[in-house]
Amino acid sequence: MAEQLTFQLPVRTALGRGDFFVSAPNALAVQRLDDPDGWTNGKLALIGPEGAGKTHLAHVWAETHNAQITDTEDLPNLDILAINRAQAIEIPDAPLSDGEEEALFHIHNHMAAQSLPLLLIARVPPARWQLTLPDLKSRMTATDVVRIDAPDEALLSAVLVKLFTDRQLQIDPNLIPYLVTRSDRSFAAITHLVAALDAAALTEKRAITRPLARRVLDNLDRDAR
Repeated sequence: MAEQLTFQLPVRTALGRGDFFVSAPNALAVQRLDDPDGWTNGKLALIGPEGAGKTHLAHVWAETHNAQITDTEDLPNLDILAINRAQAIEIPDAPLSDGEEEALFHIHNHMAAQSLPLLLIARVPPARWQLTLPDLKSRMTATDVVRIDAPDEALLSAVLVKLFTDRQLQIDPNLIPYLVTRSDRSFAAITHLVAALDAAALTEKRAITRPLARRVLDNLDRDAR
């Protein structure tokens, strides 16, 4: 019998304010982003681990403050002198090119001169960014930092629900605490877990149940060894 085709539905990531769950690990970050007038020199670095919600929170901030979100690779193409609104810039783990560093330096100075808020988003604090331009490094290192901390159970549960919703997956709510207590306590781990559950359910053409979840978790544990 011919093998049946399976189709992967698109992941529709919800990035609205109502989709962002506030709890102790991220409450301070939410508070700081709500008050850009209180940022020292008009700039703030939002840091946290992969999947912590940095990009989601940045989108909420950008919508609220009419800001533009930009990747560093697009910085050299910007008309810096024409920038007239708040900016959020995502800083990668990899070193920036010379052109990206120079553009970031000029954007930083332009934002300060125009009293426009500048939000920088990264996994690690600015002091650990791999920058070679001395003037840029000194300015970035002097940036105030707010951190999204490691998630608690309430936050992990909320993120799990969001991840399943983004993938248009319906599951028994009682499965959420089961997954939280058995998964590694990190955003990256539960993101990987939901993707694995989705793939297994799609391949086997079945709902995501506790037996399926137990098997997927066991497979992830073996792969991690």
